[in-house]
Order: sequence, then structure tokens, then C-alpha cells
Amino acid sequence: MELNQVTLPVSNMDDAVGFYLKLGFTQIVDTPHYARFSCPNGNATFSLSLENEVFENKSVIYFEHEHLDELYQNLSQKGIQFIQPPTEQSYLWKEAILKDPSGNKIKLYWAGENRLNPPWKVEIRE
Repeated sequence: MELNQVTLPVSNMDDAVGFYLKLGFTQIVDTPHYARFSCPNGNATFSLSLENEVFENKSVIYFEHEHLDELYQNLSQKGIQFIQPPTEQSYLWKEAILKDPSGNKIKLYWAGENRLNPPWKVEIRE
């Protein structure tokens, strides 16, 4: 099984689409109420769904990038505002935090080998 996509709620589709294009994603679906993007690497996609009601999304979406510091500098120069610059975490990931125009929390990160094989990885028992 493979994860197909994650859909984020947005309050303004034009603002949200512009933001994700600036982050470097490729838009593959464009309607007034729904947009879908492909990631620069791999087959992962994510989408945006226009919400007419007030919402609060507590989910966090993670995008992995091997050269996180360079990406952070590049996006900062494009005017993207970060809540946290790339910071080493106790769980062995380096993360930068930002929010999209609708308040969805995004973590840009690099975990390397620790993403799938952290030192505390459990053994699966069948």
C-alpha cells in the first residue's frame, strides 16, 4: 500500500496556490475549489480543498528535503516567513516550521537514515 495524497483545507485558493507554487511544487489540477500538486521528487501528491466555513486544522504536513538549509535560505529570499529556522531535534530530525496562508502547519525536514531506521526502531512481530 502507498499513501496517495493528503488534502489540506484552505480559506483562499488563489493565495494558497501561489504559496505552494513558490515553495516549488507543480500544480497538476486547477479548479476554483480544488487544487492538486506533485512533489518535485518521487510520486507523492497533495491537494487543497476550499473551505467556506471557518476551520482549524491541527494536522501537520511534512516535506522532506536533503539540503534543508539551502532550501530554507532560498525560500526566505523569496519572502517565505518561517516560524522556526532549521533546527536539530532530539528525535534526530532537522526541521524548519512555517504556515501556509490558511494557517496549515508545515514542517520542512531532513532525517536521512533516521526517518525509517531511528535508533529506537521497534522489531515487528508477526
